[in-house]
Amino acid sequence: MSEAREQGAQATRARILSAAKALFTAHGIDGVTVAQIAQHAEVAAPTVYAAFKSKEGILRALMEAAMFSDRFDVARKRLQGVNDSVEMVALTAAISRSVYEGESRDLGLLRGASGFSPALRKLEEEFEHMRLEMQQARVELLFEQGKAKPGLAIDEARRIMWMYTSRDIYRMLVQEAGWTADRYQDWLRDALLSALVGP
Repeated sequence: MSEAREQGAQATRARILSAAKALFTAHGIDGVTVAQIAQHAEVAAPTVYAAFKSKEGILRALMEAAMFSDRFDVARKRLQGVNDSVEMVALTAAISRSVYEGESRDLGLLRGASGFSPALRKLEEEFEHMRLEMQQARVELLFEQGKAKPGLAIDEARRIMWMYTSRDIYRMLVQEAGWTADRYQDWLRDALLSALVGP
């Protein structure tokens, strides 16, 4: 594919995602069809299917763009350069912040309009499973380096990290209690270190 065609395809994808986001936010995910998205984006419906396969594919792309933003890439690259498991646990707080901050900024209204959507709940379950798997290596290294809290089993440690880094805790502390993102990140770092790392 030529560079011009690639740029055109990317522009079309961006237009479709923008149209879908606006419609999902206004009418809820379940109240919007692919045909409506295509009309709003000023493209043919087959173009939408060619780019995203389905309405769920569009929703997945929106969620990935919001959750795995540039800030997430920065936090992940910083984590990749670390060999100390305790520092990895501490950096987990920055990764969680980047995911939920981006999601809240870009998808907050959409989520509010579609809280009970089966499609949204299915994707959220997939992302939760992926989050648990992504954290596994950090927890395993903590035990391999002998730095885990005494008496803590590895599966238990994985679940504790997964629980502390959940969307619900971010929502309760930042969105409902009014904490700043900085305060959330500092608290989460300290909570993870206290719960998982030995003295």
